[in-house]
Amino acid sequence: MEHECSSRRVAAERRERRRAAIFRRDRYRCVYCGQVFADRELTVDHVQPRVKHGDHSAGNLVTACTGCNIRKGGRAAWDYMRDCPEDRKNFLRYAAHAWPRLRRAVEEGSL
Repeated sequence: MEHECSSRRVAAERRERRRAAIFRRDRYRCVYCGQVFADRELTVDHVQPRVKHGDHSAGNLVTACTGCNIRKGGRAAWDYMRDCPEDRKNFLRYAAHAWPRLRRAVEEGSL
């Protein structure tokens, strides 16, 4: 039982380090609305959602404010931004670390 608790703690610490690294990398800026927030108001978003075969790699993770992440929901970024030209422009400006194929999908509106 102790080993299981330790494993969960290690996994939680790893997630928190990854989350903090993504926020620092993106300078605490939501890549969708372009605003800067305190870390407690931010989330880590999967550009390509896990349910659509996205992974936890840094190239698929971006900083999003809570409001934008809720609006995006489980949609892929390119689906969400198809009707949000300002968010699309911000994403292409601020999500420089997203995988090139994901950035192309946003530019083209599909993957």
